[in-house]
Amino acid sequence: MATKKISILGCGWFGLAMAKALSADGYEIKGSTTTEEKLETLSKFNIEPYLINFDSDHTNYDENFFNCDVLIVSIPPKRNAQADYPIKIKNISLAAEKAKIKQIIFIGSTGIYQNGNFIVNETNEPEPNTVAGQVLSAAEEVLKQNPAFTTTIIRFAGLIGPERNLAKHFAGKSGIANGLAPINLIHLDDCIGITKAIIEQKAFGNIYHGVTPHHPSRKDFYTSACLTSGLEKPTFIDELLDWKQVESKNVPEVLNYQFKIENWMEYAESMIKH
Repeated sequence: MATKKISILGCGWFGLAMAKALSADGYEIKGSTTTEEKLETLSKFNIEPYLINFDSDHTNYDENFFNCDVLIVSIPPKRNAQADYPIKIKNISLAAEKAKIKQIIFIGSTGIYQNGNFIVNETNEPEPNTVAGQVLSAAEEVLKQNPAFTTTIIRFAGLIGPERNLAKHFAGKSGIANGLAPINLIHLDDCIGITKAIIEQKAFGNIYHGVTPHHPSRKDFYTSACLTSGLEKPTFIDELLDWKQVESKNVPEVLNYQFKIENWMEYAESMIKH
């Protein structure tokens, strides 16, 4: 294993699960959090813990965290401070450059794309029309424009998995718009699987869309997911308004990756109440 040391900046829902999976595979993992209470959790899973903050008004980090072969940046924009996000990523890129890191994997989002009533893949340039999409685009550019390291971008679709049952957002609601729009989702297991495949194959320097290639309608999936989860049935309007269907060319073609969750309706029918 040539790549030994991996630092994960941001050990939230995805970052912590990713850190645990890589540690179990024998990698040396450093993980960061912004809360002291979580340091013990990281240590418990054999993750070297660091208290790090790159907020524009409060930057604090240990340079040893950046002593690694690959840096995974997994910190989404804060809703109440989205404008500061590209500045935060800029400061992270400067710290990485100073530490002479060669590979950065940036965890982005397919939310960078506007709803254009189209099917989109990595060859399509985003034209974001929301603040969230625009700051994600700016953050990607900050990293891509720095020649000191190679930037790999994974744009995950809607995240679903343990303790993240998206059906709860629709339970019991009525008259939900855009019921016929396709869903764009990915399970945590596949988030981990794709990221590991990039590292193991050293398939750096590309943009990857982390999205399951199955897109039933919002109505069909979330209605089934609510009922199977023991939640109140929602009702959707049978209409197709603004939509996008996100696909990936690079995940199957570059990584030859086989998705663990391939059919969302089968997944919805297997969900249990939690």
